[in-house]
Amino acid sequence: MNMEQLVAFSPVISITGAALVVMLTIAVRRNFVLVSFIAGIGILVSLAAVSIIWSNSPVQVTPLIRVDTYGLFYTALVFIAGLAVIAFCYDYFKDREGENEELLLLILTSLLGASVLVNSSHFASFFIGLETLSVSLFVLIGYSFDRLNSLEAAVKYLVLSGVSSAFLLMGMALIYAQSGTLEFSGIGNFIANRQTIDAMILTGIILMVSGLAFKLSLVPFHLWTPDVYEGAPAPVTALVATVSKGAVFVLLLRYFLTSGGYLYSSMLTIFSIIAGVTILGGNLLALLQTDVKRMLAYSSIAHMGYLLVAFIAGGSIAPNLVVESVTFYLTAYLITTLGAFGVVSILSTIPAEAGEWSFYQGLFWRRPWLAAVFTLMLLSLAGIPLTAGFIGKFYIFTAGVDARLWGLLLTVIIGSGLGLYYYLRIIVVMSMSPESDTTEDGVHTCAWASSATLTVLTILLLWLGVFPERLITLIQSL
Repeated sequence: MNMEQLVAFSPVISITGAALVVMLTIAVRRNFVLVSFIAGIGILVSLAAVSIIWSNSPVQVTPLIRVDTYGLFYTALVFIAGLAVIAFCYDYFKDREGENEELLLLILTSLLGASVLVNSSHFASFFIGLETLSVSLFVLIGYSFDRLNSLEAAVKYLVLSGVSSAFLLMGMALIYAQSGTLEFSGIGNFIANRQTIDAMILTGIILMVSGLAFKLSLVPFHLWTPDVYEGAPAPVTALVATVSKGAVFVLLLRYFLTSGGYLYSSMLTIFSIIAGVTILGGNLLALLQTDVKRMLAYSSIAHMGYLLVAFIAGGSIAPNLVVESVTFYLTAYLITTLGAFGVVSILSTIPAEAGEWSFYQGLFWRRPWLAAVFTLMLLSLAGIPLTAGFIGKFYIFTAGVDARLWGLLLTVIIGSGLGLYYYLRIIVVMSMSPESDTTEDGVHTCAWASSATLTVLTILLLWLGVFPERLITLIQSL
């Protein structure tokens, strides 16, 4: 590795260094405030490294990693999401019993895995990044070990993640056996030079997609999602819903664009069926929920289905339009989902997570600021104008129209109508008169870090909904 490659790899090196510094700090002195501060500074340094090398990309850092503006944008997005999660964790865990410093180390290692994942150009780095991310999440999901449902969620995620990894490895093995290479570009050259569809390559792609569909909680690989979202601590749920899913989707798109996966029309047909079922299944199941965290879990399933519509359009429209549509939607989704789970995190008490309706009834009268923020986040998830979610949904429609995916667009319309209903239902609950026995014992009343983060997320949500030009210009340059 020469100096140019070393500099290009500096964001990943920086986040690795931050994790090592946090680990050594924990060994010397246990102080949750200090460790949180060091972790936050480490992420800011890593973000600075991204901005420094932006103009010098692309750089191929060994065959495993390609540092380009596409990967750097998502690396920055992942780091920003991690910074928000650390802010939520600070207020969520600071008053809880036990030593919670390792939580920050695990968040940093999950960000390390995600940053490797979004810059991968080789099956080896793909799998290493994915497993680094997943192993960190196993522990984070079960971190509140004194709660039975948290441990149950961690075990379910561990077992099912192991199964998905087996599918991934088998798919990679089949593709390697036929193409003789593990590089995405090499696989693309092999597929482009074939006159007919290669059955082994197609089987390998199907197995890989099955493994990744688990990580994205696409139907029918979604069964873990509501239990994990409900059982994990609220800030960890935000990490799973944003960093984990976002990084995996970015990798999936890069692989298909680079390796020629779009040449297999049968694969796109399978994706179309999965997308339709995911959109309808996620929204219909969300209608039945009386727990806000489970409702947001099924909502996230539906949103992955919306993203698949733009992904599938890549078989018919220019690659840059696909990247633009997916990138804006993912950015809006990350901002909105972080904001929604940030509110849940603040409302969660030491004995219980803020899932039941009772936590939200009369919230407009008890805590109007939190209620207003949560309302904006829900409206953005529903795709209401003047929010970033509306622009993201518009991009999905535009990509679908350009690719003539009329059936999927009808599914998106139906799913959006269903989503609007259950999002409005929460808003109505928040506007009701509070129950006389409503208590806020244990609620984080002085959650300054979370409140500041929610303020920034709300400003971004509205800014991108009204003035999205700068972000669109940046995305178009990727």
